[in-house]
Amino acid sequence: MRSPTRIPSPQSSYPHSGSPGVHYRNPYEELGELADPYDPDDPLGLGLTSDDDDDADLGGHRDKSAASGSGSRGDGEQWSPPNHRRSSRRRRGRFRAVPRTAKALIGLVVLALLLVLADRCAVMYAERKAEQELQKKLNLATAPNVTIHGFPFLTQVLGKDLQQVDIAVPDVAADRVSLAEVRAQVQDIRIVGDLPSSFRGATVGRMKGDVLLSFEDLSRELGASQVRFRALGPSSVRADGKLPVAGQQVSLHAQAHIRRQGDRGISTSVTDMRLDIPGIATYRPGPEPRPGLYLHKKAAKQISEDSEKAQALLSIPSVAEKLGVSPVEAGQAMNDERKLDEITGSPRFVPALLAVNLVQAANDHPQLARKLGIDPTVAAALARMKVPELTNKLELSFQLPEKAKGIRLANIGVSPEGIRADMVGAGLNFGKTR
Repeated sequence: MRSPTRIPSPQSSYPHSGSPGVHYRNPYEELGELADPYDPDDPLGLGLTSDDDDDADLGGHRDKSAASGSGSRGDGEQWSPPNHRRSSRRRRGRFRAVPRTAKALIGLVVLALLLVLADRCAVMYAERKAEQELQKKLNLATAPNVTIHGFPFLTQVLGKDLQQVDIAVPDVAADRVSLAEVRAQVQDIRIVGDLPSSFRGATVGRMKGDVLLSFEDLSRELGASQVRFRALGPSSVRADGKLPVAGQQVSLHAQAHIRRQGDRGISTSVTDMRLDIPGIATYRPGPEPRPGLYLHKKAAKQISEDSEKAQALLSIPSVAEKLGVSPVEAGQAMNDERKLDEITGSPRFVPALLAVNLVQAANDHPQLARKLGIDPTVAAALARMKVPELTNKLELSFQLPEKAKGIRLANIGVSPEGIRADMVGAGLNFGKTR
């Protein structure tokens, strides 16, 4: 039997250097001997050969030329690293045409934008010059708004032929009123002269547009802010407002009918005019049907129920006669309450009272007017008012300017905004055309 091997202690295996006859050994050397030997082709110790490295670098595809020997190619040519700069130059040469194309496209776009900008600037300049010329030629208080259509504009100028021009003129004076707006669409304009330096005139092939008399302007200029105009029908206008008469405000109501005056004008005729003393009576000036001063229905019913007012009416023979009451019955009603109730309670009394013209009675009997709630001064002032004096406050008319020759009005009507009429024209000349 073998005796157990004695394991030396650290002290016996690694004696001190000072011990005589004992060789010192570094422990780190023994650790180094235990490690795998260093391979320059596998510095990380992964166990790869040079062929494996090539396979790993090429994604698993081994270069057949590498099998012929390390450091040399299959044809005997010495291996050298790839020249990346040369391939970069090849790529730049291959796509050198792309930047040139892009630059050319950008240049064309910039040039097109500059041409469009120049064309639009020329249009704005021509529009401004046209606005100034129109304001001066037509003696307008406000410069019109001119819009030139068509693109490109410069080619139209060179050809001296514009496709279409829109013109809008605000606030054109027309007799007693102002036209709120005049709009025109002009087509086929032939320019005489050169734009913009030596422009002399133009001939217009066709023109269409419209004019508007707004109710707001009519209310301000005719009604002096006390009368308001509004649409009543396709050819009628309603006027409602207040009118001072003898220090009292009476209500004004009337109708104005629109008609064309020749081919270049519009006028109105006022009808159905009445002036109301609120809650009491209405005055209708002649030559209206039934001109005069008439009680309202509510006021007539109140009189029929008021004995004092009814007796005041019957005390005037001319009024009693118009009411269909004989002088004998009128005399009895003065002293007999039952007789008075019989007369005023008749179903014929109120309708008959509504038909009585109180102008003369109010003038001849001021006390009667006061009892009925009518101011005698106002009644007298109303009776003195003549139809022309009243209708003149509401009538209107206008004519197209003399310089706007060749234009005529058509299709006159009433819209919610005001009175509107179409304009048409052809073969028009503006400025010097010869």
